[in-house]
Amino acid sequence: MDEKTFCARVNDTATLAFKSDKPKFLGFLTEAERGKAEELLKQRSAKFEFFGGFEEADRVMLCCKPDWCDEAVFPITPVTATFRECDSLTHRDILGALMGLGITRESVGDILIESGRAVFFVTEEVSDFVISELHKAGRVGVKLSLGAHTPLPQMSSLQLFRETVASLRLDCVVSAIVNTSRAGATSLIEEGFVCLNGVPVSKATRSVSQGDKISIRGKGKFTVTACKDLTRKGRTVLEYSKYV
Repeated sequence: MDEKTFCARVNDTATLAFKSDKPKFLGFLTEAERGKAEELLKQRSAKFEFFGGFEEADRVMLCCKPDWCDEAVFPITPVTATFRECDSLTHRDILGALMGLGITRESVGDILIESGRAVFFVTEEVSDFVISELHKAGRVGVKLSLGAHTPLPQMSSLQLFRETVASLRLDCVVSAIVNTSRAGATSLIEEGFVCLNGVPVSKATRSVSQGDKISIRGKGKFTVTACKDLTRKGRTVLEYSKYV
């Protein structure tokens, strides 16, 4: 979906929530789409929230809310797929099977996989259809059921890292965390491969602060956990975590 169309859909969702006096939903959204939607809705002082079925979800649904609504009930259904532990399933297998049913990508949220079990999140309107029609993912037979028990399969684990950087400019930070040259980092930023707090950033001079989340296409997701005092050589100590 191009940016103009996406922005129009976000604005339409907010307008419908206001006119109908009911919560209205859009998504699932990517991290970049979430950032853009948040920017648009703050500009028009709309009431909204995001949720993806669990707190750490990457893909989330947008809810535009009327003034009376404090906590929305999102139309998201978790689905559990069980399979033999000797079989192997990937994110691509599950997503491909769902797309093969003719479901749109925005109807599918995160997909979490472990040995013998996968949990994925879909919009409520397609959940019964998925349960009745999906029997195989890749070459693996699966048995589906509504809901999911906790703990959920782990998406990833966090590792902590420490580097020193010349400054907290975005190009310096990207250069350090993906081990590339400053010119290479600038190229990634200018080509639109870098998101800062969910919003694509094109300026290498943008400043980074503690708590910022940085996503780099093809490289991973990072969170700046600390920006410490300068070293004797005048460099800043940068601490960050990475999902691996």
